[in-house]
Amino acid sequence: MNIVVLGASGQLGSCLKKVAAERNITDISFPSEQEGNILDSDLLNKLFTAEKPGFVINCAAYTAVDKAEDEQDICRKVNREGAANIAVACQKHNATLIHISTDFVFKGNVPQLLSETDPAEPENIYGLTKLEGEQDITRILKEHFTIRTSWLYSEFGNNFVKTMLRLGSERDQLGVIADQTGSPTYAIDLAGAVLDVIASGSDAYGIYHYSNEGVTSWFDFAKTIFDISNTEVIVNPVKTSEYVTKAVRPAYSVMDKTKIKTTFGIKIPYWRDSLAVCIARLS
Repeated sequence: MNIVVLGASGQLGSCLKKVAAERNITDISFPSEQEGNILDSDLLNKLFTAEKPGFVINCAAYTAVDKAEDEQDICRKVNREGAANIAVACQKHNATLIHISTDFVFKGNVPQLLSETDPAEPENIYGLTKLEGEQDITRILKEHFTIRTSWLYSEFGNNFVKTMLRLGSERDQLGVIADQTGSPTYAIDLAGAVLDVIASGSDAYGIYHYSNEGVTSWFDFAKTIFDISNTEVIVNPVKTSEYVTKAVRPAYSVMDKTKIKTTFGIKIPYWRDSLAVCIARLS
């Protein structure tokens, strides 16, 4: 079965390309944004007719969380309408969709593990539009796996790890949020899990959670980045109330991964172990 990756030039798309090559998966294509524009239904149909995918992986998303508060229309076009366009095309071409979503669909105001069945109450436009995309996919297409993830980083693209390493080389001190808690996710690990879902041949469609194991704050995440990379910089804890952003973020968005682990037999690495791998590759 051919696999088509949409949003192939982004962070997760780049990780999928790397992991697929390592696993010698050859029946996978990474069309450019021009070839696979998710806002152009005719173009998607043309692409799917040519590629005849058994699986479509949607990594395309509007992810500028604060900017989304001012650009609600384009954010909704990409995260909701784009997702719906893909679902319609998958239905027409008998393809199974793997759609990547986010922990930001949750309010995250209670310190407990979040399951797939917990109520989604997004606090910002990014989270709301991603939830709307999930809901449209569920309505349109039975054959889908929606995977929510969190705090994604890797060697590719712009992300927290690369930003911290850059700032740590430029400054003596940094202030980092200490009262938001979650689970960092190495996008290479997520890419492997996505390909494992495909390889399983399972039809246990629905919503799943995936992040690396363990729990941390942004402050401790930053401290660990500097410890592992031997970067000398003072990190000061900052309260959310002292660092005002346009978009409200969940205070606690640690997800329960039991469902994806038991359904597909996936073993998930601990976040610090994966971080060490990423930093070694970056250096």
